[in-house]
Amino acid sequence: MRITILAALLLGAARPAGAQPPPPPPPAASIEAAAPELEAIFRRYMEDAHIPGLVYGVVRDGRLVLVRTMGVQDPESKRPVAPETLFRIASMSKAFTALAILKLRDAGRLSLDAPAETYVPEMRGWKYPTADSPRIRVRDLLSHAAGFVTDDPWGDRQTPMPEADFTRLLRTGVPFQRAPQTAYEYSNLGFAILGRIVTNVSGRPFEDYIQSEIMRPLGMTSTGYDYTKAPQARRALGYRWEDGAWKREPDLARGAFGAMGGVQTTAPDYAKWIAFLLSAWPPRDGPETGPVRRSSVRELSQGLDFPQLVTRPGGPASCTQAFTYGMGLRVMADCDLGLSLAHGGGYPGYGSYMLLFPNRGIGLFAFTNRTYGAPAPALWQAAAALQKAGWMPAPRAIPPSPAVRAAYAAAATMWRAGSVDAARTSLAMNFLLDRTAASWAADLARAKAEVGDCRTDGPVTAAGNLQAHFTWSCERGRIEGDVLLAPTSPPTIQALRFAPAH
Repeated sequence: MRITILAALLLGAARPAGAQPPPPPPPAASIEAAAPELEAIFRRYMEDAHIPGLVYGVVRDGRLVLVRTMGVQDPESKRPVAPETLFRIASMSKAFTALAILKLRDAGRLSLDAPAETYVPEMRGWKYPTADSPRIRVRDLLSHAAGFVTDDPWGDRQTPMPEADFTRLLRTGVPFQRAPQTAYEYSNLGFAILGRIVTNVSGRPFEDYIQSEIMRPLGMTSTGYDYTKAPQARRALGYRWEDGAWKREPDLARGAFGAMGGVQTTAPDYAKWIAFLLSAWPPRDGPETGPVRRSSVRELSQGLDFPQLVTRPGGPASCTQAFTYGMGLRVMADCDLGLSLAHGGGYPGYGSYMLLFPNRGIGLFAFTNRTYGAPAPALWQAAAALQKAGWMPAPRAIPPSPAVRAAYAAAATMWRAGSVDAARTSLAMNFLLDRTAASWAADLARAKAEVGDCRTDGPVTAAGNLQAHFTWSCERGRIEGDVLLAPTSPPTIQALRFAPAH
């Protein structure tokens, strides 16, 4: 079964309450041109991984521009997957919990740098691995630096744990893998503790707080933590592939560990979440209209000082990513696609993955109903296919600030005059101490003799509010230039470069 819904059908469904009005979506034909290759990628993955059913979607500029489905919600009834089919998304739930913590922080109700035991008294008296171990901070739990051991798949099976049993576990204490704050190691237990913090600080069960304060304001009316409240006919039932056959996994009820992996959602609902996250970029003026302020959403992408080099899922093997963990999101610098945020979800009966390119306004996601069937390779291959097809937009350009424009004009004045004295008032105090005006004049003369007359109105590309690169077309080549401003008021030029090129 295959279903396609394009922007015209889901225009309102995927725009979040906090997003700025996006520009018009790309023509349907542009995404449709790449759609057959995307379908082939996901169908191949589905068949190779023995997945009963799958849905995937692409979000651009606040809209769900493509959603397609394959397979069945369960092999017994053979009910086909639809966009509105409900899937458990496992550890992709963690970003909701992380944002709830930041929302409470923004309200002044907790501190990320406070010991977690401030908000979870049962953790007081825990036996730490060394005498000089620091106490676990809330921040350490968010970033998987609390010193706990990796607990997949044990942690997944703890989802239904009653709150009273979790309290007893916390009072007893847990063994540590290492001292806190010394390394990254993924921990479901850590996010279960964050759920308890949300509960204790807000005075409401974490599910209620997250649903009422984040999900419902975004219009995610089909999303929640209690699968028993969902219509059975809309649920994708979970299976594992064992001994050459699908075997039904037991449903995991809501419980204390739900904060790390208990969310159930649909493709249209999750597209609203993706659109809301992406709407936090770029930083800008304007009112805050979302459930959490934009700067806090961007904070989810702040990685720790525990970088790793990994190979891009789905290849090619030559593509290396620098990876750290932020807060409920993996943060990567991809070999080709640049800044990328991602997270997978592996769960008894389910596998999911989400992939964001915040500087491009693009997000992709996919849900499956097979144990640990997270389609990370397929999503990365899909992103690469969109890039190759020319549909993936370039990273958003930074508009040149008034200071950059003024410095660019000063650089042009110096070039035309052949002297930095022509714009002396634009120079920082270090500029002529680092190099004399006579030396500059000699170099400018040599460069002008090499490339000839230049048009000094070429493009300027800002790297921030105080730095830019420019290119000038000349008679016999071009000038590649860079300008760097000092943190003075007004900003002045601390460094300048004119490089002839052919």
